[in-house]
Amino acid sequence: MNHLEPASQSRQQQIFTVTRLNSAVRMILEQDLGLVWLTGELSNLAMPSSGHWYFSLKDMSAQVRCAMFKGNNRRVPFRPQDGMQVLVQARVSLYEPRGDYQLIIESMQPAGDGMLALRFEELKRRLGAEGLFDEGRKRPLPREPRAVGLVTSATGAALHDMLTVLERRAPDLPVFIYPTQVQGSAATAQIVSAIMLANRRAEVDVLIVGRGGGSLEDLWCFNEEAVVRAIAGSAIPVVSAVGHEVDVTISDFAADLRAPTPSAAAELVAPDRRTRAQRLEHLRQRLTQAMSRHQVAARHGFVLLQKRLDHQDPKRRLEQQSQRLDELDRRLQQHLRDRLHQGERRLAGLAMRLQARSPEKRLAIGKRRHQLAEERLHALIAKRQDLARHRLAMLGARLDGISPLATLGRGYAIVRTPSGEVIRRASQVNAGQTLVTTLAEGALRVRVDEVDNR
Repeated sequence: MNHLEPASQSRQQQIFTVTRLNSAVRMILEQDLGLVWLTGELSNLAMPSSGHWYFSLKDMSAQVRCAMFKGNNRRVPFRPQDGMQVLVQARVSLYEPRGDYQLIIESMQPAGDGMLALRFEELKRRLGAEGLFDEGRKRPLPREPRAVGLVTSATGAALHDMLTVLERRAPDLPVFIYPTQVQGSAATAQIVSAIMLANRRAEVDVLIVGRGGGSLEDLWCFNEEAVVRAIAGSAIPVVSAVGHEVDVTISDFAADLRAPTPSAAAELVAPDRRTRAQRLEHLRQRLTQAMSRHQVAARHGFVLLQKRLDHQDPKRRLEQQSQRLDELDRRLQQHLRDRLHQGERRLAGLAMRLQARSPEKRLAIGKRRHQLAEERLHALIAKRQDLARHRLAMLGARLDGISPLATLGRGYAIVRTPSGEVIRRASQVNAGQTLVTTLAEGALRVRVDEVDNR
């Protein structure tokens, strides 16, 4: 019995109310995920009088509900509309009263300017998860290279700067140039082909892949997955030298070494008497990368702590209550509309019933019934007349069959006395008596001359 009591107590400790469960899930979502960037199409945009915005963000196969409170949407520099593509920064949260998963939008901008940055972060995260940027994959540069290869534009200033540095630091070092475009749609395939060509020929010990500075769009070919994988898969150590020191591309993370400029890359690969200084520079590079990683981790921890602090902020509770108020207002409006529609339908039903009981309609129905009864009466009279005529004809035929006139028509006659007595025997008549003989047509008065009683 004692063994069962702790288990029962443990089960009781795991029983959640719906409110507690939704609150716990919301805290997990907000604390673990933090701020996220995503892009999509606006739909079902609603802007109630409270000033908050409610909408859905969707792509080809999914959608998610979003809320942007007026304290944040006031900073949006454009008027959002359904069907607009946007880039948003949001907190993943849960609307506790309904248990709906939703995003709390912190900022919004039109898709376009932010799309490249979003693609940059997504590809960097995905390739980093594959291990392409691991420090264990990076190889040291040869201290005394036999030859150096340059993958860059044949007409760019970067090539001139690198050749100048190599000529100054190591004039006897052979240099092989693999010309390629470093900007535009065709640049990606040409850079990959140049790196593969250098690996097939195996005529250099180190490759410098880069170009001069430019905008994010100008440098984008060095953020393409094909170029990044070609650099990571190169059998020859690669130095990434794209743009200026502030420019960062995904190729920098895949390369064995990142140089802040093309000129600096030439200095890193060219042997120099000041080897110690070069090693110190390399250590500085590694220290910079380690500090960068440490800063990223510290920033991530700070964001998590900030989110936990925001969870306790009355502003968040106010946002939740404000969203709840908007939801109740919407339901009240819908209830009022439903009641109004019910009243309209009931009024229409009563009007139809009143119309059905109106004297005019009942009088019309009575007239119609009278008309039908009159028609039936006339039809019945006509039928009775036809039956009477038929019966009269039959009786006439029967009467004709027994009528004396029919007998008279065959040549017989009826003899009567002037008083109307029918003479059936000769003994009823005396000689000299006057009799009336009725024929089929007309009658005769005759005098009896002689009576024969035989």
